[in-house]
Amino acid sequence: MKYDVIALGAGSGGISVVERAVSYGAKCLVIEKGMVGGTCVNVGCVPKKIMWNASHVADTIRNASGYGFDVELKNFSWTTLKEKRDGYIGGITNWYGGYIESLGIDYVEGAAKFIDDHTIEVNGERYTANHIVISTGGRPKIPTDVKGAEFGITSDEFFALETQPKSVAVIGAGYIAVEIAQLMQGLGTESHLFCRKENVLRTFDHFVTDELKLELEKNLSFHTNSTIEAIEKTENGLVVISNHGRTEVDQVIWAIGRDLNTDNIGLENTSIKVEADGVIPVDQYQETNVKGVFALGDIIGEFPLTPVAIAAARRLADRLYGGKEGRYLPYENIASIVFSHPPIGTVGLTEVEAEAKYEKVKCYTTSFTSMYSSFTPHPVKTAMKLVVAGDDEKVVGVHMIGPQVDEMLQGFAVAVRMGATKQDFDDTVALHPTSAEELVTMR
Repeated sequence: MKYDVIALGAGSGGISVVERAVSYGAKCLVIEKGMVGGTCVNVGCVPKKIMWNASHVADTIRNASGYGFDVELKNFSWTTLKEKRDGYIGGITNWYGGYIESLGIDYVEGAAKFIDDHTIEVNGERYTANHIVISTGGRPKIPTDVKGAEFGITSDEFFALETQPKSVAVIGAGYIAVEIAQLMQGLGTESHLFCRKENVLRTFDHFVTDELKLELEKNLSFHTNSTIEAIEKTENGLVVISNHGRTEVDQVIWAIGRDLNTDNIGLENTSIKVEADGVIPVDQYQETNVKGVFALGDIIGEFPLTPVAIAAARRLADRLYGGKEGRYLPYENIASIVFSHPPIGTVGLTEVEAEAKYEKVKCYTTSFTSMYSSFTPHPVKTAMKLVVAGDDEKVVGVHMIGPQVDEMLQGFAVAVRMGATKQDFDDTVALHPTSAEELVTMR
């Protein structure tokens, strides 16, 4: 059967490209072997944020005494939270099914494989299209060189846990590792976070990660410069054996990165170029080396974030079927949030990156305890940094850590994308009293 667009993968990228293309009259097919919605909806952003919210609520209850409330944290039910979380996600995936059908998009459940550059086979049926979009995402890694690694679980299985572990070891240094370790500590699980180097989130500006490290050291067991040698299973649980000794826990969670789902879709039957790590190289228009075949999302090795896949997919459909010639997604000045405790928000270049790109770089910083946090039993710092470049002091980076920075970054990301200068920030009247005003009053 012939289509205008075939999308491999019904996650954020695949759904978005056919959703936009069909609005222009294209005949579309999307193929998915797992759950509609992909990682983000089922075992990623959405359930993670719900768990983070729960941990944040627990933290708020603990902070209430600072405002004169006589309350205590008790009787948290993991079962209740999981049931409500799963119900919420089920509502989204059920909605997707009806929504896709209502748009007139064909949906096939099964494992898609390329037969040649322009032919896809799934469930014994073959399909061709003018444009094929690969948006198959990734899956969590489990190390192959650690004895007993199979006793640990990944973030996928984390969301399937029926009972709350009393203790957990999270191994990794990225978004997922930091977020799971901290939210579990907030919910009452004794958390250990193991990372190979001196700190986590090593691609971030050191200004915010140094602050995060202080919080990690205060609130959980943070094992830096760790090499995991083995995982042992005992009658009482699991033992993490590292270069620092033995750590007994109920559960081990691997968060050491993700493998890309490009090794099982028949690319060996095509001329499509694939790098050793599974990345599919694309040009600025998301096109692979094979004309008419595109790739987007995690598998291109650029900003593996849900909104990035959505934005790239919609621009691709706009260009192919919406008459918007030349439309594409520039992979720069993309904002991101880490739902740590407190959260991190960042957009643009780090100080190190800016110095490599520009001759004249200057940084403005501030660190303070917010009004809200000042009244709590365990105050946390808010820290902000502006990286500016050139004689006009164009703002090329914004880096923040602290309560509510996740909600304040979006507007500043617009300003950075539009090329705002430090003077533009200075000339913006502050909203008082807020933490956000510090970004427009820095000296």
